[in-house]
Amino acid sequence: MTTNVNVKVQPTTTARPARTLGSTGPSVFPLGLGCMGMSALYGEADRAESIATLHAALDAGVTLLDTGDFYGMGHNELLIAEALRTAPAAAREQALTSVKFGALRTVEGGFAGYDGRPEAVRNFLAYSLQRLGRDHIDIYRIARVDPAVPIEETVGAIAEAVQAGHVRHIGLSEVGADTLRRAAAVAPIADLQIEYSLVSRGIEEEILPTARELGIGITAYGVLSRGLISGHFGRDRELAPGDFRGMSPRFQGENLQRNLDLVDALRKVAEEKGISVAQTAIAWVLAQGQDIVPLVGARRRDRLAEALDAMEVELSPADLEAVEAAVPAGAAAGERYPAAQMAHLDSEH
Repeated sequence: MTTNVNVKVQPTTTARPARTLGSTGPSVFPLGLGCMGMSALYGEADRAESIATLHAALDAGVTLLDTGDFYGMGHNELLIAEALRTAPAAAREQALTSVKFGALRTVEGGFAGYDGRPEAVRNFLAYSLQRLGRDHIDIYRIARVDPAVPIEETVGAIAEAVQAGHVRHIGLSEVGADTLRRAAAVAPIADLQIEYSLVSRGIEEEILPTARELGIGITAYGVLSRGLISGHFGRDRELAPGDFRGMSPRFQGENLQRNLDLVDALRKVAEEKGISVAQTAIAWVLAQGQDIVPLVGARRRDRLAEALDAMEVELSPADLEAVEAAVPAGAAAGERYPAAQMAHLDSEH
């Protein structure tokens, strides 16, 4: 696929107050870049445009680059490594890598569970450091809890890597409040990466308050619900081969139509503000607390530019009320993952 995107992403012209990931984590730019779509799960991506987008993000001041060693079976880490090698030195030095590990893959591209054993942690880490071409990873986390391995053992292994200087901070992904407490009792946890958006607000009841109690930050992925609430997803859109949204409940049949009705309501609020639907959705997440860093999954420079402009948006209390009236909590139709993947989410148990 070739993408011609003649967009200049402007470097930020005003100082952006950094957001700190929890009480022990690093200070980062208010938005992070989720890099998964550049390698996997959304159909074919344009390599040159992906690298240009990574360069544009760094040039604009973005610091946090989020990936997983299983995104394209190492492809994503190699892509980031190439982008960092070819970026200006100053941009390369400011970049922070957030890496998920533990997912087991098949030759055919399928998933075969998760491995959180300490020896597996050390093995995954060695390969990631080699692919990224770095001597450390800034935040390291298991992608999903391995039900056969106590979280204390997995976190303990990462803590050993911190002591050895191979990892700077420990993160978690998609865990519930109890697991969060158990992990934090072993070692300091910088952040919890978890889905959080206008249509995925499940963390608000127990997980987010627990994270705040423990001094753990949130890196929120899926802020546009995989494009569903971006304002760019049409009702009759044909998904490319390999796009996992073809199996996602929220993108199926009547669910999709009901969810796009919510987007239409959100568009009215956005138009009154003179901003895009995507900017409204991102600005809403930004407004939920200084301890939350949204990850935007832009794989093109124009989408990145739109997301960065969301930081200029100020939502008043009346605006927030209007946004939440357009997309009430719990209004989304369909689960956020197919049933087999939902079963792996400690955060949903």
